[in-house]
Amino acid sequence: MAAQPPPAPPAVEARFAELCKELGVGEGVAGEAAALLDEAKGALLGAPSVGGRSAKDAERLCLAFVLYCAVKLKGRKEGSGIRLCEILKGCKLKYDDFFKEMQQIGLKIEKILESRYGRDWEGHLELKQLESLVNLLADASRFYRKAYNELFSSSTTDQEPGSATNIPDYFLFGWNLFLMLRSRSPELFKDLVSCIHGLVAVLAILLIHVPAKFRSFTIESSSHLIKQSEEGVDIIASLCHNYHTSEERLKEIMDKSHRAIEDFFGVKALSASKCKTENLDKIDTDGLMCFNGLIDEESFQLNLKKLEKLCDSNSWEWELDLKLFLSNDYIPSAEKSSGGSTNLGCSKRAFETLASPTKTIKNMLTVPCSPPSPVNGGSVKIVQMTPVTSAMTTAKWLREVISSLPDKPSSKLQQLLSSCDRDLTNDVTKRVSIVLEAIFPTKSAADRGGSIGLNCANAFDVPWAEARKMEASKLYYRVLEAICRAESQNSSVNNLTPLLSNERFHRCLIACSAELVLATHKTVIMMFPAVLESTGLTAFDLSKIIENFVRHEETLPRELKRHLNSLEEQLLESMAWEKGSSLYNSLIVARPSLASEINRLGLLAEPMPSLDELVARQNVLVEGLPATPSKKRAAAPDDNTDPRSPKRLCNESRNTVVERNLQTPPPKQSHIVSANLKAKCHPLQSTFASPTVSNPVGGNDKCVDITVQIFFSKILKLAAIRIRNLCERIQYVEQTERVYNVFKQILDQQAALFFNRHIDQIILCCLYGVAKVCQLELSFREILNNYKREPQCKPEVFLSIYVGTRNRNGILGSHHVDIITFYNEVFVPAAKPFLVSLIASGTRPEDKNPNSQISGSPKPSPFPNLPDMSPKKVSSSHNVYVSPLRQTK
Repeated sequence: MAAQPPPAPPAVEARFAELCKELGVGEGVAGEAAALLDEAKGALLGAPSVGGRSAKDAERLCLAFVLYCAVKLKGRKEGSGIRLCEILKGCKLKYDDFFKEMQQIGLKIEKILESRYGRDWEGHLELKQLESLVNLLADASRFYRKAYNELFSSSTTDQEPGSATNIPDYFLFGWNLFLMLRSRSPELFKDLVSCIHGLVAVLAILLIHVPAKFRSFTIESSSHLIKQSEEGVDIIASLCHNYHTSEERLKEIMDKSHRAIEDFFGVKALSASKCKTENLDKIDTDGLMCFNGLIDEESFQLNLKKLEKLCDSNSWEWELDLKLFLSNDYIPSAEKSSGGSTNLGCSKRAFETLASPTKTIKNMLTVPCSPPSPVNGGSVKIVQMTPVTSAMTTAKWLREVISSLPDKPSSKLQQLLSSCDRDLTNDVTKRVSIVLEAIFPTKSAADRGGSIGLNCANAFDVPWAEARKMEASKLYYRVLEAICRAESQNSSVNNLTPLLSNERFHRCLIACSAELVLATHKTVIMMFPAVLESTGLTAFDLSKIIENFVRHEETLPRELKRHLNSLEEQLLESMAWEKGSSLYNSLIVARPSLASEINRLGLLAEPMPSLDELVARQNVLVEGLPATPSKKRAAAPDDNTDPRSPKRLCNESRNTVVERNLQTPPPKQSHIVSANLKAKCHPLQSTFASPTVSNPVGGNDKCVDITVQIFFSKILKLAAIRIRNLCERIQYVEQTERVYNVFKQILDQQAALFFNRHIDQIILCCLYGVAKVCQLELSFREILNNYKREPQCKPEVFLSIYVGTRNRNGILGSHHVDIITFYNEVFVPAAKPFLVSLIASGTRPEDKNPNSQISGSPKPSPFPNLPDMSPKKVSSSHNVYVSPLRQTK
């Protein structure tokens, strides 16, 4: 009998092998990638298409992700030279397509990646950081293109006959010069604000060297160069005025640019006053430098080729092809690059009362696209707030309002600190130094034995970190003084000592200040929640301070308020519910019935690290710090009069507390309803007090009871808005109140459903449960299709939901299921009583009496107390907002 021929390799494996061959992947890495694909193809290719894409597109995305994982997690150790940009080009993918789906793909094979590469595989991939870097460079390249076209004539951007590219030489030279400066000066890649300063420096160099005939203006009638001196036009001052940059910072970057050009091209910088060229006519040359032979006809093409060949293989941007950012290939669109939770231009969806400015600086609200001129009659045009204009205007606020403040507590703040039971001034200043050093380390990576990477604060250079520390400390002192003034006027507060000696309060205020500084500069190195990790705080801790921060810093720009609004949404929707959140340490005291479940799942937060531990972690030597590195929780300054932590309290008295609570009725809904009223008279020191401390306002409540009620009221407000939006989208507005009431009862009586989960998961299940009970023709698929159009939608919300289980040996384990499995196995058993009660109240269509409502009577709003959340974002992919016309207008 003839031997059967071997079966042909499956098509997907064959295509993957061909891809590896085309890219020149080494045998070791190709074998690793093939093994990973073989193990993961069932989960990746057997499931529905990624993001609703075609099977072919989904396959290309999966192959690119698998190959990048193998190259990054194993190939780098073996010296593999394949970059992400090459993988995407081989798979015919754009950066934004890949980054949009990577998280969903990673979730599908999370267990496989963890077993092969360890639990920190996602951190080693650095994809989130690369995505932020791509968005930053895309924003920077759009700014450069627009600014270049404003300064130079369009004839320089026309495609020459026979040219292989439509990018003009001078335009390309400027971008490559910027990339060279980034490689030579590390501080130029830290954040978007620094990048814009670098690009403006490049534009100044081009104005000095590019022949005047290519300018789009003349010096005599220019609306771009309006800053004049006795010697002529001041180019640097004019560019700073037009693009909201700091003149001092720009001159500093210009100096570094001159040194880099001298070193790279081997040409000598000359004072512009000694260069008699047509380009410098009627221009003030004081402080300007020029280079003979930089853009001359004889040497320009040679210099351009030299720049193009520059490849900084040691750069952590090595995964990207930075020249592609001048074209539309492989880069995100403007709408996509300006979105995201870390973006200052994010949509304001939930707490408009928090995001609306009260006394925002007037010039922060308008961005002039050009200075007033006789041509436009002196009018100021209002342009769209882009990521660049947002960053530059908020940086201007930080520079003009905050940086001018003293770098130590003001005399009034010192007076308040010294009026406590003991003088706390020294403690406050010492703490600021330690905590900000943990956030912005100024020691080099080599000094700490670390390595530089995208997800590593070690990449900070000393001048940049010192400048950010100074800004954060000044903002912290300013807001601290405002809070102290307000608290001292609170009739319920007799002494500021409990608040000003509370370690957690100060760290939250410092962390919030540092986060705003990072958000202003739009850095790609330390993205939220890196600030929490550096300071030892949890998401629930930070959620206590955001509203107070906004209330007491009246000059805070609108975009930074939106950023804090976005952060608060993230904290409320999921981060505060994650394992290790201090929320659980409060819940076991405020809601003892939840203690057993919290302990069973191991959700309690670890003790907050002391200042000594932060010093030891960063290897920082702070003068005068006591050398007593105690790791006992009893030494934590924020415990006040109770040395026991909530975690320890639960372990010691859990059984008695739980038994007592079994006889306690569930909290009344009126508790949550009245939380806002209590919050108005709830002193801030009570918010951060130990959970067992009694409320100083009076009554039998402990401080933690009011704190949890306030937190739950914020959850309900956010849920109400999202429920209303989703019901409007699926055109079942009449069910809004029922869905909200079920959600509210679950939060009130079955809060364990929220543990380790996202509130949108509960909202989706409530909506489907109400639809089933009311016998509506509404499928889960239809709900999810509409939810995907919501601005806050993330695939993992409905694809990966935590379910805790125990094996035969009683060891706690966990796995993640999809939304339908979670609904059937977990949600329905817990929420069934609330859903059944809808039937008893007559909510089915056949139970409705059409004559029950008087004809012509207006239908009351299901949420009469909700604020008008306008403008409302109506598109998840475009920056489109809708606002109702107010009577005042």
